[in-house]
Amino acid sequence: MWKIFSSEKEKNDETGLPGSITPTDSINEFGQMPGVYKDGIMPISIIGEIEGHMELGVGRKSTKYEHLIPLILQAEQDDAVKGVILILNTMGGDVEAGLAICELISGISKPSVSLVLGGGHSIGVPLAVCTDYSFIAPTATMTIHPIRTNGLVIGVSQSFDYFRRMQDRIVNFVVNHSSISEEYFMHYMLNSDELVNDIGSILIGKKAVDIGLIDEVGSVSDALTKLKELIRLNESL
Repeated sequence: MWKIFSSEKEKNDETGLPGSITPTDSINEFGQMPGVYKDGIMPISIIGEIEGHMELGVGRKSTKYEHLIPLILQAEQDDAVKGVILILNTMGGDVEAGLAICELISGISKPSVSLVLGGGHSIGVPLAVCTDYSFIAPTATMTIHPIRTNGLVIGVSQSFDYFRRMQDRIVNFVVNHSSISEEYFMHYMLNSDELVNDIGSILIGKKAVDIGLIDEVGSVSDALTKLKELIRLNESL
């Protein structure tokens, strides 16, 4: 686990490496203080756009998946971590990076709870349901739509087949980690009445719960209360 150094001198004396991670570095890069787990709860935030194999342009708020993967592994291996709360306010982003994060979080043995604040759009949808229990704020929104791409497409039929199979991966993951049926999810994904010049659906707060996508409408206190309950149940097994 990372150690918090009170000064640059203490950091250098301890490690001999001026590049060691400081609390400020950790907040800037990961959105949290290193090694600080109140009640054994590790917060992980996904903010802005999920950055995958390609770097996003200057001025675009992003969460880098190569930063999240070590955090999730740490949550699984560190005995100080009893549970994980995943905070989401994302417009989506790289599909494969998002699915990689989903699979990692859904595969940890510690209890986990997600909370959608602001938005959980696109690949943010499977991220919202990858935990043991999910919440959405009353004013938060989620956008469900098919996979899209920009720019030149070479080998149209082959590319279409690839996108179709990737979309199937997303649909299967969401259906297997929530209460929504595949038929119902596809209905909202292919809806042609809500989005201008596109297909898909926008769900606000309670609507995401009503269709079985999210478990409950709630706030951060609700999410923490539920996570502590799951931690107690896990420790009693």
